[in-house]
Amino acid sequence: MTLTSPPASTLAPTLDCPCEGRHLVPAFTYQAPPHGETAFDLEGAPYERAYRSCALCGHWYGAHALDLSRLYDGSYVDATYGGPEGMAAKLRQIMALPPERSDNGGRVRWIEGQIGRAAGRRLLDVGAGLGVFPATMKARGWNVLAVETDSRTVTHLREAVGIDAFDQDLMLLTAEDLGGFVDLVSFNKVLEHVEAPLPLLSHAAGLLTEDGACYLELPDVAAAGEGPGREEFFIEHHHVFSPASLALLAERAGFSLAALERLREPSGKFTLRALLTPGAGA
Repeated sequence: MTLTSPPASTLAPTLDCPCEGRHLVPAFTYQAPPHGETAFDLEGAPYERAYRSCALCGHWYGAHALDLSRLYDGSYVDATYGGPEGMAAKLRQIMALPPERSDNGGRVRWIEGQIGRAAGRRLLDVGAGLGVFPATMKARGWNVLAVETDSRTVTHLREAVGIDAFDQDLMLLTAEDLGGFVDLVSFNKVLEHVEAPLPLLSHAAGLLTEDGACYLELPDVAAAGEGPGREEFFIEHHHVFSPASLALLAERAGFSLAALERLREPSGKFTLRALLTPGAGA
């Protein structure tokens, strides 16, 4: 489905690009939630939203006037998992998947293929959610910390996963708060949920050791080839990335792109993953 005129939009997703959105063209539009999208409480507002794509770098930006300010408070846990008990059950279910069906298994193998095994290194996982990735990395010898904005999710991470978790905005955390610099900061399907990901990614650079790295995992615009019903374009995704837009964001945040892969995960998700190292490339 395509737009002839985008809806009035208060959402302002940005990659802080110098072109300032001058090359955006209409893409998908929605008047009803696509199948499988979480039924968030929009307080009676009409469901009208859209995506616009950049004709230069291929990045997609969400556009709508819906109030999503409370999307990640306690109601998110209830709407998505049915409460804390549902979170614990979903964690056990995913952890029990065989390797060939596990997105997380592929993620861990790829990261360790790039930077090696833990040997006591420190990981900060931002937006850890259920804790599948932190749980696996902890089991493989990493000293894992996590950041989440919902207090019930933080409690779940502490009790069900057994890691130290911060109920705090990443932008307010310092290396001192974390007990020192970390070797890896990971954003697994996180940056697409925030309107302005550049400040978060830039801040992460200041939390890393001298030879540390940042791992990104993001929805890929390649999903557009299968139409507007794909989960990559669900309401909570303000951005959908192309390889070019990911690389440009990394550079603006002060990183060099050390590795980039475009894949379709066992779950069917179209995904971009990248390893970034501090220091912008030439």
